[in-house]
Amino acid sequence: MSIRRRLLVVTSGIVALTLSLTGCLSAMIPEAATPSPGPSKPPVTDGVSAELLPFYEQTVEWEPCEGADPGYYDCATVTAPLDWENPDAGEIDLAVIRRHADSGAPIASLLTNPGGPGASGLELIRDSAAFATGEALREAYDVIGFDPRGVGESTAVRCLDAEEMDAYLYDVPENPRGTTEWEDELTERNAAFAEACEANSDGILPYITTLQAARDLDLLRGVLGDEQLHYLGYSYGTFLGATYAKLFPERVGRLVFDGAIDPAVSGLEVGVTQGVGFESALRAYMAECLAGQDCPFRGTVDDAMADLGTLLASVDARPLLAPDGRQLGADTLLTAIIAALYSQDSWPFLTAGLTDALEGDPQIALQLADFYNAREGGVYLDNSAEAFRAYNCMDYPVSDEAEDAAAEALLAAEAPTVAPYWMGPDSCAVWPYEPTGVREPITAEGAAPIVVVGTTNDPATPYEWSVSLADQLASGVLVTRVGEGHTGYNKGNACVDATVESYLVDGTVPEDGLTCE
Repeated sequence: MSIRRRLLVVTSGIVALTLSLTGCLSAMIPEAATPSPGPSKPPVTDGVSAELLPFYEQTVEWEPCEGADPGYYDCATVTAPLDWENPDAGEIDLAVIRRHADSGAPIASLLTNPGGPGASGLELIRDSAAFATGEALREAYDVIGFDPRGVGESTAVRCLDAEEMDAYLYDVPENPRGTTEWEDELTERNAAFAEACEANSDGILPYITTLQAARDLDLLRGVLGDEQLHYLGYSYGTFLGATYAKLFPERVGRLVFDGAIDPAVSGLEVGVTQGVGFESALRAYMAECLAGQDCPFRGTVDDAMADLGTLLASVDARPLLAPDGRQLGADTLLTAIIAALYSQDSWPFLTAGLTDALEGDPQIALQLADFYNAREGGVYLDNSAEAFRAYNCMDYPVSDEAEDAAAEALLAAEAPTVAPYWMGPDSCAVWPYEPTGVREPITAEGAAPIVVVGTTNDPATPYEWSVSLADQLASGVLVTRVGEGHTGYNKGNACVDATVESYLVDGTVPEDGLTCE
């Protein structure tokens, strides 16, 4: 039995998910004044091999973006090789959006990635630019969002239709949890999903890797006319950025990694560490819940966690039926809990969902799970869940049984509430292609300073990963945000915000080890 790959559970994008759950309106406030876009710069092709020059020299045709202010935003499609090691093997499209700098005189382009893997960077900047980037960054940079290969409006991974995705993500298994029959049932589901992805994705699955995507990132830098990459990456976006720095240390400009992944840990370790992280975040939530009047739990935090465990076991044995015909079982309830733990602002939603579930009403919990799965009104708003699987199955080598057993024991000891619903057959064991990714430290010798922001009780990318990545990077600089929730920048911590913006705008390198209370 393997730890289920709940790696970086940001299938809606960390920024977009937090925005939707908190109801934050800041990103929807009309822009104050329309900037005057400057002319596009010629591509930068220094150091590019002859066989790749046609890609780096392409002319980017910018056009107004559908659904965005044409005075601020324009969109384009950039062509990239399907396989960077064999550029004659075919081509893919990368969808890009540009929000013009308020100053009208940008320092450069600031490329962004919201996480996932599988989250839409184009959607992030089009719909939530003020949530992803502070005013100082929007003033100084042309802010760039893009859909990585396999994602959204780029050449995308395609697997199941909406009805099939509902069955895959929400259906309650017929067999008792932990039995051989249960494992076989889930393995069969995973195999059918993988077969659908292979059948519907036009041969791109072997090339949906972070290594290939990092090469795409350099292509975007080049065609945008920048000598060096300036970049703000969240969550999985830190791994993408670190991979870029490993490949192109001499092209690193000002990079900020927020909510880091440790590139040296295995997929199994990622799963265990995240499980423990969500257990810790859940205990912090319970402490605050118990101090309020609306909490459905009583007693100590340990008492409340035990009662939550009883609720999970109850819906596992007897799922709650929703008006739309779906059932709320333990797996979906845990998904709902995870979704709300990404931001402390979302904890009231969790209280409401758990209160109703205890009373037999699954609807709020299902709404939280739907946010997590990018599902609205029976429709999936993007392909994030499909791209998420594609990237992780190629990036992470599969573990062996001895490693699995040790990991399960550790998870059961450190995360007893979460553990029973965190484990299951590894969905990547039946992927149609062997993983090509490696797990190793990234040093990026020769790169300019890289700022790594870590939050002390981040459940999705635990703080220890930020510490580790900053230590690995030869030029890593660690900034610590003391607090709850996933990622640290633009979350209301003035110290973190000023530090990140001073570096990206002015090049002021923060003190390594800076702590922002």
